[in-house]
Amino acid sequence: MDIANRNEKNPIIVPADVVPSVEGAVVECVLNAGAFKFNGRIGLLMRVAERMEQVEGELSTLVADENSELGVKVVSFKLDDPKLDYTDPRVFSYEGVPYLTTISHLRLAWSDDGVNFEIEERPLLTGSGKMETFGIEDCRVTQIDDTYYLTYSAVSENGVGVALQTTKDWKTFEKYGLIFPPHNKDCTFFEEKINGKFVALHRPVGADVGGPYMWCSESPDLIHWGNHDCIARTRIRQWDCQRLGAGAAPIKTDKGWLEIYHGCNDESRYCLGAMLLDINNPTKVIARSDEPIMEPIAEYEQKGFFGNVVFTNGHIIDGDKVTIYYGASDTVICMATMSISEILGTLV
Repeated sequence: MDIANRNEKNPIIVPADVVPSVEGAVVECVLNAGAFKFNGRIGLLMRVAERMEQVEGELSTLVADENSELGVKVVSFKLDDPKLDYTDPRVFSYEGVPYLTTISHLRLAWSDDGVNFEIEERPLLTGSGKMETFGIEDCRVTQIDDTYYLTYSAVSENGVGVALQTTKDWKTFEKYGLIFPPHNKDCTFFEEKINGKFVALHRPVGADVGGPYMWCSESPDLIHWGNHDCIARTRIRQWDCQRLGAGAAPIKTDKGWLEIYHGCNDESRYCLGAMLLDINNPTKVIARSDEPIMEPIAEYEQKGFFGNVVFTNGHIIDGDKVTIYYGASDTVICMATMSISEILGTLV
């Protein structure tokens, strides 16, 4: 089942639309944007993944460097060096130290109509500190009162954790650092405090026991998080049997909190589904998608850097309409609309 109404201009943002942040770099992918409203405009905080143009016989990549004027530096290795292990197009290692073939930063795009976007030429936020040396990715943006809360994946050789920054004006930011240590990602806040606490959905990864399940936690101050509870697990032989994770902030409805989430099967086919959480106790799942509400059926969702993927962490609400901004095939940004009441009607 696919109830998404895709925009006829999809994809609305492609790598060629984005100016590289470093000379000699190429924008490989633009994807997985957080969405928000500010001063009457729609903003997307996009993940931009860049790689270095390669020289024959060498493998080069970018890593964050706070001492550099550009915030990154180039590291290069000889392909015939026996200390280099390069069997995966996304990750390699040298003397056992892992590196990514691309590095991601967060960049703003603005629109008056929600379809046509002006993209800023410079990154808004880049990796900094030892927990973000391999970049920052997949930001969710949640507005509570006049503050925007930015939860994103912080990537380094230490693993992938969840970091937090806040802003009121999109010019100055307060950085909290890691709020959930590795390995954890797919974190979003609810758009209001519940029982006086900040509440977050997140996705830790188990090792031998457990798995990539969705958890709910609460905090009085954004620093100390507790009352952790696993609220949704993968389901055998279903579309979300391999992993699942939260999308954007849950939507408050008269039925409960509606969370649009992603899941994938054993073939790494990523789809979107939804679950309904109790309005006063969001650790209680009332209903959940038996079938996806959106599947990778368009060509631009099936072919790309990593094919057969629809992945969202940003949406805009207008009455019963939710406009979903999503990454397709880990390569481009697209948009689609759905009816909230229709989504609720699919849950069992």
